[in-house]
Amino acid sequence: MADKLRARKTPATVLATGAPASGLVDGADSEKIATLDHALHALWALGRNVVLVWTPSGKGIDVLVIPHYAILDSYGSAALGDVSGDPFDYFAADFSDGRPKSFIEDVISSPKRVAQNQLAHIARVLGFAPQHVVLPFVPGKGLGLDAIEAIVKRYSISYVEDRAVALFDIVGFSLYTPLEQVTQLNSLAYSVNAAYSKMLRKKIAISFARTTTGDGFYIWNRDRTVQANVNLYHFMHLVLADNAIARSKSKGNTTPKLRTCFHVGGHYEFYQSEGLSPTIYSYIVGDVTIELARMIERAMPGQVLVGNFWVPMPDKETGRLVKIDTAAFIEKTQATLSSLKGLELSGDEVDSIKCYLTGERMPNDSFGIKKYLIADKHGRTRSVYNAKINIYRRQADPIFLGVQNKELVGFKHVGADFIDAKPSE
Repeated sequence: MADKLRARKTPATVLATGAPASGLVDGADSEKIATLDHALHALWALGRNVVLVWTPSGKGIDVLVIPHYAILDSYGSAALGDVSGDPFDYFAADFSDGRPKSFIEDVISSPKRVAQNQLAHIARVLGFAPQHVVLPFVPGKGLGLDAIEAIVKRYSISYVEDRAVALFDIVGFSLYTPLEQVTQLNSLAYSVNAAYSKMLRKKIAISFARTTTGDGFYIWNRDRTVQANVNLYHFMHLVLADNAIARSKSKGNTTPKLRTCFHVGGHYEFYQSEGLSPTIYSYIVGDVTIELARMIERAMPGQVLVGNFWVPMPDKETGRLVKIDTAAFIEKTQATLSSLKGLELSGDEVDSIKCYLTGERMPNDSFGIKKYLIADKHGRTRSVYNAKINIYRRQADPIFLGVQNKELVGFKHVGADFIDAKPSE
């Protein structure tokens, strides 16, 4: 391959010279960030290349830069087993928990910052030589390693296998006039911002990101833990509650009717080009967004669907991976809802919230959660659950979100069965 760099004894060197890094940060570190950003921008080459990994190296950093097409070329051809004899093969491990199996996919699913020997090993496997970026400061002292990691990510691609994503879709969007469409999108954006503000007041951490679908938004939490995914589900509650209150007070077609889906799964995260630089906002594409798009096609107006998942999620409290399915996840969500007690919605305090997956009481007095099988336009099937959220306020009527069982007559599905759950309270 003509573009492939052959191994050298020493990395190629890039001299970082300073340039504006608009949209990153202000303050004492802005000049250092601008210097690093300028060097990475040159290596990025208008989007031709990807900065795969990096490591601190004296007064600078070593980076591994490869053409973006080399990621797909490397997929499957450099599997974990091919290099398991190498003493630096820190990827050789048991991935029976569902993590990526190919070498390149495991590289991009890991942090961008690696140790020197790890960078050398990755470079050797992929056949590209590292490059050294000279900086006017020592990484970790002149500029924090987390800040450098965040800048590098703008020029890279990441894979996340366990992130929760919510999809808000405006019902009948294409039937509205352009002015009504703009008004409804602004109304939804306001509900998202209002929900975020409320969570901040309750000191609930959520670093949310969003990207438009044209008639709604994908929203996810940048953090990657069980707790972060639970917080996103709470965040979804508040967005829907704010929207419901706004609809009860609005006239005409100013406030959207929503249908919503929530799922946990894998996706790639990247930064598109905007002009001649990558944006400061990330985009996601992958299994989780595909599943959500197919789910939303079958969702009824006002309905909340939750996907069927069983994925490993990092637990911030224990530091271990725990595998959680949909029913267990909703139980965790219900158990933490007390953190939202006292929160104000339209001037009225929340007394309690109940979230659950709908089903029926079984003969043994247990509560069976109903799992639906839906088919998309291609004939592919997937399992989903119908979710309900009831928000009770002290001095106002309760807010009921989602669709009740008795209202699911028009819900198109090709099959259904029950899973066991705790006895209904």
